[in-house]
Amino acid sequence: MECRIPTETAASKDGGGAIMYAIIKTGGKQYKVSEGDVIYVEKLGVADSETVTFNEVLAVGEGDSLKVGAPTVEGASVTAKALVGEGKAKKVIVFKYKPKKGYSKKQGHRQPFTKVVIEKINA
Repeated sequence: MECRIPTETAASKDGGGAIMYAIIKTGGKQYKVSEGDVIYVEKLGVADSETVTFNEVLAVGEGDSLKVGAPTVEGASVTAKALVGEGKAKKVIVFKYKPKKGYSKKQGHRQPFTKVVIEKINA
């Protein structure tokens, strides 16, 4: 089998500028984002089309340069806009069962989320 590595990146297709990205922390999770990305994060409690600012930026990079914070990058932030406000993910079934004891318990869970689009990375 042959393994092919793409030689063209998104930066080389649109004229050569390096794509800026950031690693943000929200809801106890870390996300690698760049401008225009649509991500699902833990419920933020915002309305539709409301602007959200993520101040916990762990790293900012562009091309080969990378600025890592200790623990966060000073003065860096990421602004995003809530697309659909809030929603719920698909149902996850939690089923507990103990053999030979007559014990079974079925429970469902739907995790709430907020869908946001990244507008600007302020480094």
